[in-house]
Amino acid sequence: MKRPLRILALVDERLKPPENPRTSELKTADWKMEYDVVATLANAGHEVHTLGVGSDLGAIRDAIEERKPQVAFNLLEDFHGVPIYDQNVVSYLELLQVPYTGCNPRGLLLSRDKAISKMLLASHRIPTPEFAVFRRGQRFRRPARLRFPLIVKSLNKEGSVGISQASIVNNDEELAARVKLMHERHGTHAIAEQYVDGRELYVGIVGNDRLQVFPTWELGFKNLPDEAPRIATERVKWSPAYQKKVGVSTSAAKDLPNGAALAIPRLAKRVYRALQLNGYARIDMRLDAEGRPFVLEANPNPQLAYGEDFAESAEQAGLDYPELLQRIVQLGMSWSPERTG
Repeated sequence: MKRPLRILALVDERLKPPENPRTSELKTADWKMEYDVVATLANAGHEVHTLGVGSDLGAIRDAIEERKPQVAFNLLEDFHGVPIYDQNVVSYLELLQVPYTGCNPRGLLLSRDKAISKMLLASHRIPTPEFAVFRRGQRFRRPARLRFPLIVKSLNKEGSVGISQASIVNNDEELAARVKLMHERHGTHAIAEQYVDGRELYVGIVGNDRLQVFPTWELGFKNLPDEAPRIATERVKWSPAYQKKVGVSTSAAKDLPNGAALAIPRLAKRVYRALQLNGYARIDMRLDAEGRPFVLEANPNPQLAYGEDFAESAEQAGLDYPELLQRIVQLGMSWSPERTG
């Protein structure tokens, strides 16, 4: 075992796990990922203190002064309820000179905004769907280059927020209605991108300079009607009842075309480096009917719960769950902010 460390786990205050949860809670609790990470690190011999973070940076500073952690394990996906503020938390850790796990502020900034990331990927000739941004308070107008069908998403929220089967639109009326819903119900700008009808793939990566790409993973549906799009909706991500109903599963992608099987890992590495990511990330792609991969987005600091696609693909690559978390900790401790200069 590696030497024990003092670790400060930063979690959303609403997702701080109980110290002694009931076994029946562990499978479906909102805080499952946080519990899995903290419990696994503690079982490995590390001294782990879990801090529930709300909207006060001072609480982080106080915990650091009191606990003197050697590394912060960052499990925050937002701050004060704002997704793009997560980059400011890791910037604050850098100012306090505390090593942290996961992605650096620049990588978070570039990847969280789906429009910025797509423009950057396009400049590197990385295939990504055509898109347009529809901002709140601006007049609705679809660019002529943007052809149907389209899929409408939040510009910067993660976790498939606001995505449903109705997010795929086929005319201007449907597009305008979906954009309006994203603006009013979810309070974010909307992005509409060319819908790639095909297979949904996820590629996990760990590393700072030297990268390890995990086996390609695929989202599957056993009971979804043939005519229904195979997309990761909000219910697919977060509703156990719906997951059971439509037979949601993720597993190693099989029978990939030879060209795609070779191209996908290389493409994932190019995305990781173009967006200046580090630590660990998941690259989301779609494979069209002709076997061509298109990059949808990069997900820095993805879901780390035991049994989820990232951990499962890591295990297939030879890293069991405790080893995966240990690798992430080591990468955090070896990262230097100067590398992004």
